[in-house]
Amino acid sequence: MQLEIMPKKKRLSAGRVPLILFLCQMISALDVPLDSKLLEDLVQPPTITQQSPKDYIVDPRENIVIQCEAQGKPPPSFSWTQNGTHFDIDKDPLVTMKAGSGTLIINIMSEGKAETYEGVYQCTARNERGAAISNNIVVRPSRSPLWTKEKLEPITLRSGQSLVLPCRPPIGLPPAIIFWMDNSFQRLPQSERVSQGLNGDLYFSNVLPEDSREDYICYARFNHTQTIQQKQPISVKVILAKSSRERPPTFLTPQGNASNKEELRGNVLSLECIAEGLPTPIIYWIKEDGTLPINRTFYRNFQKTLQITQVSEADSGKYQCIAKNALGVIHHTISVTVKAAPYWIMAPQNLVLSPGEDGALICRANGNPKPRISWLSNGVPIEIAPDDPSRKINGDTIIFSSVQERSSAVYQCNASNEYGYLLGNAFVNVLAEPPRILTSENTLYQVIANRPALLDCAFFGSPLPTIEWFKGTKGSALREDTYVLHENGTLEIPVAQKDSTGTYTCVARNKLGMAKNEVHLEIKDPTRIIKQPEYAVVQRGSTVSFECKVKHDHTLIPTVIWLKDNGELPSDGRFTVDKDQLVVADVSDNDGGTYTCLANTTLDNVSASAVLSVVAPTPTPAPIYDVPNPPFDLELTDQLDKSVQLSWTPGDDNNSPITKFIIEYEDAMHEAGLWHHQTEVPGTQTTAQLKLSPYVNYSFRVMAENSLGRSLPSEASEQYLTKAAEPDKNPMTVEGLGSEPDNLVITWQPLNGFESNGPGLQYKVSWRQKDGDDEWTSVVVANVSKYIVSGTPTFVPYLIKVQALNDVGFAPEPAVIMGHSGEDLPMVAPGNVHVTVVNSTLAEVHWDPVPLKSVRGHLQGYRIYYWTDQNSSKRNRRHIEKKILTFQGSKTHGMLPGLEPFSHYTLNVRVVNGKGEGPASPDRVFHTPEGVPSAPSSLKIVNPTLDSLTLEWDPPSHPNGILTEYTLKYQPINSTHELGPLVDLKIPANKTRWTLKNLNFSTRYKFYFYAQTSAGSGSQITEEAVTTVDEGKMAMASRQVDIATQGWFIGLMCAVALLILILLIVCFIRRNKGGKYPVKEKEDAHPDPEIQPMKEDDGTFGEYSDAEDHKPLKKGSRTPSDRTVKKEDSDDSLVDYGEGVNGQFNEDGSFIGQYSGKKEKEPAEGNESSEAPSPVNAMNSFV
Repeated sequence: MQLEIMPKKKRLSAGRVPLILFLCQMISALDVPLDSKLLEDLVQPPTITQQSPKDYIVDPRENIVIQCEAQGKPPPSFSWTQNGTHFDIDKDPLVTMKAGSGTLIINIMSEGKAETYEGVYQCTARNERGAAISNNIVVRPSRSPLWTKEKLEPITLRSGQSLVLPCRPPIGLPPAIIFWMDNSFQRLPQSERVSQGLNGDLYFSNVLPEDSREDYICYARFNHTQTIQQKQPISVKVILAKSSRERPPTFLTPQGNASNKEELRGNVLSLECIAEGLPTPIIYWIKEDGTLPINRTFYRNFQKTLQITQVSEADSGKYQCIAKNALGVIHHTISVTVKAAPYWIMAPQNLVLSPGEDGALICRANGNPKPRISWLSNGVPIEIAPDDPSRKINGDTIIFSSVQERSSAVYQCNASNEYGYLLGNAFVNVLAEPPRILTSENTLYQVIANRPALLDCAFFGSPLPTIEWFKGTKGSALREDTYVLHENGTLEIPVAQKDSTGTYTCVARNKLGMAKNEVHLEIKDPTRIIKQPEYAVVQRGSTVSFECKVKHDHTLIPTVIWLKDNGELPSDGRFTVDKDQLVVADVSDNDGGTYTCLANTTLDNVSASAVLSVVAPTPTPAPIYDVPNPPFDLELTDQLDKSVQLSWTPGDDNNSPITKFIIEYEDAMHEAGLWHHQTEVPGTQTTAQLKLSPYVNYSFRVMAENSLGRSLPSEASEQYLTKAAEPDKNPMTVEGLGSEPDNLVITWQPLNGFESNGPGLQYKVSWRQKDGDDEWTSVVVANVSKYIVSGTPTFVPYLIKVQALNDVGFAPEPAVIMGHSGEDLPMVAPGNVHVTVVNSTLAEVHWDPVPLKSVRGHLQGYRIYYWTDQNSSKRNRRHIEKKILTFQGSKTHGMLPGLEPFSHYTLNVRVVNGKGEGPASPDRVFHTPEGVPSAPSSLKIVNPTLDSLTLEWDPPSHPNGILTEYTLKYQPINSTHELGPLVDLKIPANKTRWTLKNLNFSTRYKFYFYAQTSAGSGSQITEEAVTTVDEGKMAMASRQVDIATQGWFIGLMCAVALLILILLIVCFIRRNKGGKYPVKEKEDAHPDPEIQPMKEDDGTFGEYSDAEDHKPLKKGSRTPSDRTVKKEDSDDSLVDYGEGVNGQFNEDGSFIGQYSGKKEKEPAEGNESSEAPSPVNAMNSFV
């Protein structure tokens, strides 16, 4: 007879269930427990646990793996058939079978072709109890054939006409995905006017001149082999018509007024109507004999395609598409018939029977047309299988009567029609086992009084033993009106009392024998705090004590610890812990807080707290204001199933009126010693109507509160146990995530004892694939928070629900959530990786996305690994350090910044999911171009002489290319800090030393030095140096100064001064008469030196410069990156006070404009000479 789950709280009876296997908890019939010590002699027929899909399309580039996994005891052996005949794998060197498994591995990567192994395969798993068989697995290699060559003539038509561009892709396996693109691999835009049909053709309801192009290309993508085939481009030329005549709609597809469509149950029904006309028609859909299903109907392709998901027989009928424009309406009716491949109504289930019992295997399936049911025994048609007198076949049912051990076998039910088949394996296992009790003998259970006690009695036997419990050596079996007997044999005492102490005997009986086991129960007194610490208000500097007296069971040893604000006491000598009290001496403000006394035993713990408030010393006594005294005389009345009335007497309010009462409850059954907030009532009220939950052993206490704080709790009320009821809520936070590629881990937040509403809390866990036709699979588990479903396909969406139940009944129907089975590493590397170098430090990477199906998990993004193999300029091997950039989501391109110029780089791309990275794409190599170099590492000036300086330097630390030359610019700096002419000098790249000759003696020079590559000039380094002094000329200057002291020189200077005075008097007289004077004449001849600047090469002055000030740079300073050189203006230049060439004078010679501070100007380009100094500065330079 079939092994099944019995309802809770029912006494187990051999007459009702022939066999149930128990091991600590009830295990389902499909998993017979095989305990290594106790159950070594049990046998089980084979069960297929994993197999390849019926239609198995393989990649011809990879090894073929045909899965077949099975379990049984003894472990089964495996064999295969190919195309209906025995497949001898030993004769084929390319075929191996996985150890301990039936899975075949065909090694075609080394040699051989996938086409050689195309065919129908079936696996058989066999042991001494029977043989299980797999489905017929049709193995076919995927194919992606090329397009047949054809010559396509250009198409010319007038605007407004309709057009159909045929695709006719090659037939592949599986069928290709069709899309239209141009030569640039850009998808062609589609709209209500232009769209692609289900057959891949491109339909134009009417053409426009902008539809003209020469590259209409139909592409066929074969996902299985990751290949894309391309049709020859089609050229279309649309000639603009002078006038396009409008016309009513006509259908391009389907043809005529009616058509038929057949679809299989569970598939997606796709109906298509595409119409031409001018203006462009709009498509509508209706169902003639009903309404379209709301949640399963979708419109695609601009409403030209109607899709209905998960179709069933109810979706059969007539569907009408309507095409409409301003000139008319047309209709097309599609008659839809939904057929159905076989699907299970009741799949056969394994049977575990004892000798002489009866049972039945039932196999019920449905389909359209109705499937034919046939039976096999151990893989052989039952008509030719060995006869079994205990077996009788009645259509879809096999009835077994008085089975014997030889009746054990594996039966196969095959339900088939023209659209497919179902194959279900179910074994009949006949076992004869006397009862065995698996719980250890003389187990001691210790329980606190008024809490539940659970006594275990795990058992096994065939036929199913009956379980009885006895207390003491004599007496009758315990009755269920006081005790609860669980399915797994556990005896539950809901509220254990002192008189529950004793020895309990579990007895298991079946017709083959009897087994018993004794366990012992001890009931301990609960730990209680009979003197709790009290709230205290003390003055700063005084001493305070808190008392905590604990009463406990004499056989238990308690430990008492004190806490301050839920943490350890301060490590301070002022805190003293005695046997029953805590003393705090010399109290300070920091000592204020909550002090808790915590008493622990091995079975329970209790705690009590009090608050210490520290106040400043008061010189004179003040009225006593304190928190209220606790209420007393608590009484319960009007006791109902879900409510009770509580009344109490208030304590003294200690000179501060009571504002409210706080009521708390304790659940002695589930959380003894833990008090929860129940409700609050105003301070004027002394009764409260309390709402209660089922199956809770309530106690209540009351606290009073005034403006100073809260009183101590009252003494607890009497206990009140409410009746059990079914749970009123289901677990929260239900999730379904796989921890391995082949499992689904269902987790939830369990209900606590208070929420269970009754004894025997369990959970019914149900799951099924979201996108399949499978019925819900359910299992009832004990009060845990996790269940693992094994053997799931990788990363498949599942619908999950978890429902709570107890001995009374089930919680409401739970919500359905969606989860996924486990992720596995991605299978495919990104393709078509190519790199575009943007500049010497930046590159852009593009790649094709991998198919979502190959990700096998949640797509998290793509990851680029890149590294530089060798520096192009130095040609020396470096330590390879790979860098990683991750791009989130489905991005198919990304930028690589911070690259080294003039370097060889290698990269690859990988897809990332929650499990990890997939395989790397083939490495791609790219090169970065040259960049500008860094500044020379150093610049030193050595060996100064009268007319030469020697420069030494080190090359740039980062040349970023091949150095072509160095550029040296230098200019003198005079005593007024002005910069002289700039000299530009080119130096070969292989030099690190250079001597400058023919320099001025005793002159400071400023140098600007930088390197160059083919990409341009790098950053410059600057330096200053001075040539040595000529001592001979200094002596001559000294002798010239001595001449000025001679008398003849003094007389000559006086004569010159007298002559100048006479000339000035003559000029003054002439000016007063209005005549001209030489200076005036010169001004007339040259009105404005700014307008007619003098040039340096003919001895005249240059143009006025900017008014911006340029001071010489200090040693080691650097000019701006454009290598320009700034000049300095004289401190007394008039230009410094104006706006450069914009500064002007009035007619009377006064300066116009306001004083301006000196501003720094951008220097001239490196290869140009600096601006000529202003005339005033130039004059100063000659002095």
